Amino acid sequence: MQKALLAAVFGVFASVAAAANITGAGATFPYPIYAKWADAYKKQTGIGMNYQSIGSGGGIKQITAKTVDFGASDMPMKPEDLTKEGLMQFPAIMGGDVPVYNLKGFTSGQLKFTGELLADIYLGKVKKWNDPAIAALNPDAKLPNDSISVVHRSDGSGTTFIWVNYLSKMSPEWKQKVGEGTSVQWPTGVGGKGNEGVSAYVQQINGAIGYVEYAYAKQNKLAVGQVKNRDGNFVMPNIDTFRAAAAGADWAKAPGMYLILTEQPGKNSWPISGASFILMHKIQTKAENAKEVLKFFDWCFKNGDQMATDLDYVPMPDPVVKLIGSAWKDIKDRSGKAVY
Repeated sequence: MQKALLAAVFGVFASVAAAANITGAGATFPYPIYAKWADAYKKQTGIGMNYQSIGSGGGIKQITAKTVDFGASDMPMKPEDLTKEGLMQFPAIMGGDVPVYNLKGFTSGQLKFTGELLADIYLGKVKKWNDPAIAALNPDAKLPNDSISVVHRSDGSGTTFIWVNYLSKMSPEWKQKVGEGTSVQWPTGVGGKGNEGVSAYVQQINGAIGYVEYAYAKQNKLAVGQVKNRDGNFVMPNIDTFRAAAAGADWAKAPGMYLILTEQPGKNSWPISGASFILMHKIQTKAENAKEVLKFFDWCFKNGDQMATDLDYVPMPDPVVKLIGSAWKDIKDRSGKAVY
């Protein structure tokens, strides 16, 4: 009897210990806020979250292979692909890609770009900073005859997906020659791993231009460019312009929560906005781990808005959080019971 009781007690402790730390991998775009949430959550609950910031492509691979409790991707998976892999997805946070540059004498906000110009730079057609296409948008700027050093991601990346999805919408030539995805065949430039790698290259190379998630630009004090939006206005990336882009998003009508936020209407809308998604298996072999993941994100949705805003992310609106909560009912253990 005593042995049986001890075995039961140890079994409970083993179960709690197994679920004490949850694991995730994927997008670098939301890493700053996930790290901040995880730190606050552990201080409050004692439960840690080990997140590998390896890029959206890696996150999709790891969750598909069931080597982590959740995957994260800034490229939402299409409904048919979710069904094929037995996955569900939900948006966790919204933010934006920004063009960043390192050009001597130019600070943040001093240069203006259009989507067409950014596509031509990344196609290798615009090679100099004083090119007429740049000069036309920046008539008062004393642009140098310096070469443009293009920096892009070297790894599979949701940040890249948002960027090239936008370029595909703005440039028929880009759409035809390069297209979109978490990874593409870049016509020119040097690749950096993660938002961290792109940030580092841009900081090191005079004349560089790159794209990163806004929190990385802010943390690394990189100069960011104004971009012309769908309504014809040049806007700077910030919490207000991200919110403007997210304002018209209709998640309720998006099958499998598949929704892309680039080039949204609105006079103050940031045109290169996007959401970051969490991927989980619908049938869970480790139900306790899945429950802990959902408890973590439930806590984040209820307690993490200010932390997100402080890092210039856009928290998910309350109606969307309710939709997400309803979608969680699809995550079940092997007996068919909802895990949360």
